[in-house]
Amino acid sequence: MGKDKKDIIISEKRVKLHIFTPSRRQIWTIVGMGKEYWIDPDLDYCSCEGYYFGRLKNKKMCYHLDSIKEANLANNIEVITFSDSEYYDFLKSLLAEL
Repeated sequence: MGKDKKDIIISEKRVKLHIFTPSRRQIWTIVGMGKEYWIDPDLDYCSCEGYYFGRLKNKKMCYHLDSIKEANLANNIEVITFSDSEYYDFLKSLLAEL
């Protein structure tokens, strides 16, 4: 039996925590099968289409949100540090992909 999408995301460390210093602001992203998505685990939000359409139909959350929770518990995330001066450019490029 093969790995499911969530297992692949976790094993390949596709869950990324971007930390900006010195403010310690955080942005979570996840590299899905097709593109990178913005995740907010505190708000149970994902920028993928599956999340959007699932919420419209009152269905369960997308597998990206499950992946981030499991990867965090397993301490299997990639942490990337940036300078605060890079925050707005990073956010701008992330939002441009949505």
